[in-house]
This record gives sequence, structure tokens and C-alpha cells, in this order.
Amino acid sequence: MKIATMLVLLGLAAQAGAQTQDGKTVFAKNCAACHMPSGAGIPGAFPALKSSPFVQGDATTLIGTVLKGRAGMPTFAASLDDEKLAQVITYIRQSWGNKASAVSLQQVQAVRSGSGAGAVSKQDAPTNIH
Repeated sequence: MKIATMLVLLGLAAQAGAQTQDGKTVFAKNCAACHMPSGAGIPGAFPALKSSPFVQGDATTLIGTVLKGRAGMPTFAASLDDEKLAQVITYIRQSWGNKASAVSLQQVQAVRSGSGAGAVSKQDAPTNIH
């Protein structure tokens, strides 16, 4: 019984590690130019994600912000699918010393579909223009 439990836990840890690695790639391609690879941001221009109470707070609010954009931040509703959004949001919530929980595909889908707070649809979202 203990061996089976350990194998399940190892499998879950491997999945979380893969999601974080994929999230790092998504972050590098879409977010790092503004928020910096270190998550430190640029003071006065782009907020730090490192040690951010907002990033480590309510996941639903953060998901909605990434989907819809905010205060000059582009929206990613049209350019990133739900899986990539879950990966990158998990990455920022668990990197640079952040210790927030992972974000699931189902959480992103709920926010996008309207069954979660901060809902947004791909059709209604502005395009991501840099």
C-alpha cells in the first residue's frame, strides 16, 4: 500500500514539474519581455510577479486578469489556449519564491466560460497586440 501511494505521489509531482517547465517556456515567449525573466518587472512600468500578493492571492482573479488584460497589460484570451494559460499562471505562482497553488485547466476553463468569476470569452476578448 505504501509503495502504491508513493508511486501516485511521484506521478503527480512529475506532472506538476512538467506543467511548470511548459509554463516557463510560455512565460519566456509571452511575458518575460515586460515582467523580466526574474519576475522582478520594471518599476513604474511593469509590476513584479516575484513576491506579489496579487499573483499569490486568488487564482480566479489572476486568471481573469491574464485572460482580459489590465492597465496596459495585453489580453491573452485569443493567443493562448486554456492549457497554456494554466501552465503559465502555475509557473508564475510557483516561481521566484512564490508559493501559491497550481492552477488547473478546469479553473481556466471555468473563468473563460463564465462559470468562474472574471469570465471572458475568446470572441469578446480584444486581440493581443504588442
